[in-house]
Amino acid sequence: MPEVELRFVLNGKPVRAFVKPNLTLLDLLRHDFKLTGTKKGCDRGDCGTCTVLLDEKPVNSCLVLAPKVNGRKVTTIEGLGEPSRLDPLQESFVNFKAVQCGFCSPGMLLSAKALLNENPHPSREEVKRAISGNLCRCTGYTQIIDAILAAAKRSTSR
Repeated sequence: MPEVELRFVLNGKPVRAFVKPNLTLLDLLRHDFKLTGTKKGCDRGDCGTCTVLLDEKPVNSCLVLAPKVNGRKVTTIEGLGEPSRLDPLQESFVNFKAVQCGFCSPGMLLSAKALLNENPHPSREEVKRAISGNLCRCTGYTQIIDAILAAAKRSTSR
């Protein structure tokens, strides 16, 4: 199977890759770009651990074939903040203890980021809907929802 050339923006930087047409975006990110913050969970689109933003919309990267990102913008958890300057959502997750084992956190954070980009004043129900594709086995979701609502409130009070 011949490889195809991809050019896209990854975490704000133009990148190029040559891939087999059947390679998933998840495997491209983890193996070719060494961005292991995007987790491999169920590999069926059920758990949300592989969530990334594709043109600012959350997608399960295990279900997206890599060639579909050609000419587009992909954001992974590594593109959300920096170690020296966390994104307000990341700070809020820490403050509300919304991170326990951490496996679901990248997908949760990116789903929340997409929501807040689209709706900076979400209701509790809207937050629940936005993260409904992301499974967490540790927190019971309360801290996660509270963290997202606090980050929304904090960003609008600036």
